[in-house]
Amino acid sequence: MLGAIIAILGGLIAASPLIITKKPNAKELLDKLVPFQGGIGAVLLIWSVLGVIGLLSHFSIIALAVIVVEFIVGFLLAYGLLSKYVLSKNETAKEQGQTLRLKIAKYQIPAGAILAILGILSIF
Repeated sequence: MLGAIIAILGGLIAASPLIITKKPNAKELLDKLVPFQGGIGAVLLIWSVLGVIGLLSHFSIIALAVIVVEFIVGFLLAYGLLSKYVLSKNETAKEQGQTLRLKIAKYQIPAGAILAILGILSIF
């Protein structure tokens, strides 16, 4: 249940530009989640790594898709924290992290929407 809630929150933050264009009054609510963006992203990143370990014992295409989406959204949301605390010590790692972020940034909104939907579906 906690994983579903984190997935929904992360998905909403990642898909917020799309949500705001469809429902402008949602901006106030989404703005309240933004301070937690890095933490939610970090949890999603850790969750996706743990998911890979779990995937080794119970492989399914759906689980793999969820893990990939969690990783993409988690990385994008937590990039600020990663850059500040992990990547700042190594210039090469910082450049590679920025390159990866730029490559997957175009998937942020669709991945966020998918993650929010998967989070909602996992509750039921």
